[in-house]
Amino acid sequence: MEAAVVERIIAGLGALVVAFFALKALIEEWRKTALEDQVTKIMMVLLTIGCVIVLGVALGQWGRV
Repeated sequence: MEAAVVERIIAGLGALVVAFFALKALIEEWRKTALEDQVTKIMMVLLTIGCVIVLGVALGQWGRV
């Protein structure tokens, strides 16, 4: 197996794990209303979006030249 394929598999699995825990943290923070909690929510959403982008690249849907 080529190194690039192994790297894409590892990146995809890592993105799934990170997205899972980011969404879990976002659900736990959802009812809180303090300013620092709002910042945490924004960070979790951005982290999840980043994971979606990594999954798209790892699956070969984005980033092709």
